Amino acid sequence: MIEPNHPDLSIGQQCKLLSIARSSYYYEPKGETEQNLGLMRQIDEQQFLETPFVNRH
Repeated sequence: MIEPNHPDLSIGQQCKLLSIARSSYYYEPKGETEQNLGLMRQIDEQQFLETPFVNRH
């Protein structure tokens, strides 16, 4: 999508052409915390292992 070593267009110019913020190009996701992963695991266990018979619609 964006070519960092483009011979004619800077990263800023490429971002402008694509209508995205330049900060979006540099953004690096941080991922989930161990606490959040643990909570999600507990929710999954409750919903899908301990009470799979409950209708959740």
